Amino acid sequence: MKLNGLDFRVSRKEAKRFLIVFLSLLVILLLALVVKQMVLPGKNGKNTYTASSKISDRNKVSSSTGDNNSALDNITSDREKMGTENIEERLPEQQPATGNFNFGEALQKSIFFYECQRSGNLDEKKLRMNWRGDSGLKDGSDVGVDLTGGWYDAGDHVKFGLPMAYSAAVLGWGVYEYKDAYEKSGQLKYILDNIRWAADYFMKCHTKPDEFYYQVGNGNTDHGWWGPAEAMNMERPSYKVDKSNPGSTVVAETSAALAVTSIIFKDSDPQYSAKCLKHARELFSFADSTKSDSGYTAAEGFYKSWSGFYDELSWAGAWLYLATSESSYLSKAEGYAANWKKEPQTDTIAYKWAFCWDDVHNGAELLLARITKKPLYKESLENHLDYWAGIGADKIKYTPKGLAWLDQWGSLRYSTTEAFLASIYADWKGCSKDKGNKYKEFAKKQIEYALGSSGRSFVVGYGKNPPEHPHHRTAHGSWSDSQTIPNHHRHVLYGALVGGPGNDDSYKDEIGNYTNNEVACDYNAGFTGALAKMYLLYGGSPIEGFKAFEKVEEEFFVEASVNASASNFVEIKAVLNNISGWPARSSKKLSFKYFMDLSEFIKGGKGPASLKVSLNYNQGGAKISPIKQFKGNIYYVTVDFDGTEISPGGQSAFKKEVQFRIAAEGDTFNPENDYSYQGLSKGAAVKTIYIPVYDAGVKVGGKEPDETPGSKAESVNARNTDAPKSPSISRQINTPTRNNGINSSASSAGKSGASGNINLQFFNSVPASRSNTIGTKFLLSNTGVSSIKLTDVKLRYYFTSDDNKKNNFWCDWSTVGNDAVICKFVKIIPVKNKADCYAEIGFTKKASTLEPGKSIEVQVRLTKDGWTDYEQSGDYSFTAASNGYSKWDKVTLYLDGKLVSGIEP
Repeated sequence: MKLNGLDFRVSRKEAKRFLIVFLSLLVILLLALVVKQMVLPGKNGKNTYTASSKISDRNKVSSSTGDNNSALDNITSDREKMGTENIEERLPEQQPATGNFNFGEALQKSIFFYECQRSGNLDEKKLRMNWRGDSGLKDGSDVGVDLTGGWYDAGDHVKFGLPMAYSAAVLGWGVYEYKDAYEKSGQLKYILDNIRWAADYFMKCHTKPDEFYYQVGNGNTDHGWWGPAEAMNMERPSYKVDKSNPGSTVVAETSAALAVTSIIFKDSDPQYSAKCLKHARELFSFADSTKSDSGYTAAEGFYKSWSGFYDELSWAGAWLYLATSESSYLSKAEGYAANWKKEPQTDTIAYKWAFCWDDVHNGAELLLARITKKPLYKESLENHLDYWAGIGADKIKYTPKGLAWLDQWGSLRYSTTEAFLASIYADWKGCSKDKGNKYKEFAKKQIEYALGSSGRSFVVGYGKNPPEHPHHRTAHGSWSDSQTIPNHHRHVLYGALVGGPGNDDSYKDEIGNYTNNEVACDYNAGFTGALAKMYLLYGGSPIEGFKAFEKVEEEFFVEASVNASASNFVEIKAVLNNISGWPARSSKKLSFKYFMDLSEFIKGGKGPASLKVSLNYNQGGAKISPIKQFKGNIYYVTVDFDGTEISPGGQSAFKKEVQFRIAAEGDTFNPENDYSYQGLSKGAAVKTIYIPVYDAGVKVGGKEPDETPGSKAESVNARNTDAPKSPSISRQINTPTRNNGINSSASSAGKSGASGNINLQFFNSVPASRSNTIGTKFLLSNTGVSSIKLTDVKLRYYFTSDDNKKNNFWCDWSTVGNDAVICKFVKIIPVKNKADCYAEIGFTKKASTLEPGKSIEVQVRLTKDGWTDYEQSGDYSFTAASNGYSKWDKVTLYLDGKLVSGIEP
């Protein structure tokens, strides 16, 4: 063949070779298309190997297959792979790490933490863990507004608007400054998705130009319950501010968050950016026109704004200027700087606290320093950073191992956020090289401390000896409203920064240690931004395809025993348990089946009709079915709790008991060969796999007869389902119920108590010698044989108030209920043994009695107006010697006015 004068003659051998190559390529192409079809999502957005149900319906696999046992295995497998259709893009090529820690991994996990905090309807396609599900789906229903979404604040489930908006703003600031770090680490889409989750919620809350819902959930009510978010069942009231009842602090902070969001989404999603900016403008106008926090009341005692609202107005104004280039916003931001807090008795802008959820003026002055180049902001910010970095004589306290330590509550939150602030300022050309280097070194040391330079990590799921028991309800996964059940955390809260150590580097990884071991959205915000900077400087590779899919443990089972039996009947006590945690979920369609072998009946010419079934005790409104055939001579009855909610939300919620009888009228009945009778006996109920559990007809626990050949009895022990030994601590609360004390005076004569039938143990939960909080824990035990009226009991803690400021009392938790504990403050005249007053703690009638052999716990804190410090080291009742309950004779106990324990000053 000739083409344009060229000769293309080909031999037969060459043509044959060409044909073979062509056909081979065609086969490879077809195989590739088949593989792609199998792996990529279909039209419903899911892979062919994943269930299409929502998280709350993951157990509902069709029972029409007749193979419920296989279905259960498939359910478990699917929930262990949940979200795998959200195939993570491969990470960009990573540079070798040059630092002491893997900052890429730390950054990745710190961002992931916010996904664990999500409230609302969770998108299964995006979930990177299998232990979180939908929650808070009725938020806003009390006011007829959809307020679902947002983040839970900390280890609780309140949605506090002020710290949430601060967290979103600071996360966004990190993207604004260090976007290339997120891009290079492959984390940009995750950080943006988390910020968008919060921003969407803020815009839902902004229902009118001058109306904003700033909180969902009551702090005291929420903190009185310990369980996973998915099992919440308390009322969650919605709180708003408006023109008549304004809240300039929270509104301005939210304006700032949405202004930052509009900037970082401007290129990728201009329409969304414009929507955020519209809300940010309106919210700023609302806050600016009202200048009042008179309507911001529901957060009192939790997130009160001590710094006022002018710092938030400057902060929001600066971000709106950056978003719009409109000079009016810059003028507002600078104008309000004159109202920022000052150091006491000076005109110097305050510099000895920290950039945090309450006080954002340091962030505002950094932005204004860069925008305006004015010495006022530059010098003020350097005062602040010098104080933190230890430059000069006036500097913050450092722990022996190098942590810049501001306060007992969330010490690492402050130091790591200051590291973020110092990094940003050090990068600015307006910062001198000498100070810039010092600020960078300060930032590096603080972040390294959080990651483990002191000998342990303070980030859950990262590094050496990380925290394993953070104060976090959902990660713990209790089904019984108890911090001690189970005795381990069921889930790993990857990336969460815990509060941090005391000023002597001491730290206890305990679930009840909310001061040092709670986590919070605001804790991780500045920390995340600082990690982004550390990643740029020192590298470290994130984990390829990181997800937190855990192995699903047993969630539904029956505990049973033989209640009674005779020659013609057997009565079974059965307790159905829902301790689900992957994710926790309630159900109104649970049931179980009790299987019987009727071979002896059938051989004797009898049948199931000769047996009678009945329910003798019914805790949950259950119904029992007639006897039905399973296979051959195997029959069963179904005990159905249809309509009864069984939820892993507390002692009375997670289990329901029934007692049912199977009787043979006039005939002999022997249950020994029955499948479900295996392992049962009279006495305590035992967990059994032979009474399977079903949700809406689908088996979710136990085994049916055809799964387990043979009749050998098998005993399976439940994991940590038994209550702990006395004394039992059902829960400890991270934020208090507040009661202001009543001040009175008394003259006290030193004397010691006679022994009685009530035992008192004590320790100080805040062992720092100087603190703005006195933390006390009391354990009372009745060692006698008679009940003790708790209204007759008084406890006294002696201390010096150090100034004339009003003392306040907070009950964090008590076995008898927070609101059953009361306190009054009594002045001691004259002062005795370094005690000028005492807190007398008592009980209301609601507390009732302390029964013989029982114990109660009381956890309280004392604070002063303005949160000024107590010098505890010399206080009469103070002791730092013990970190657990023990006898301490410098706290006193009175019974019906008589001193029975301890020695008065």
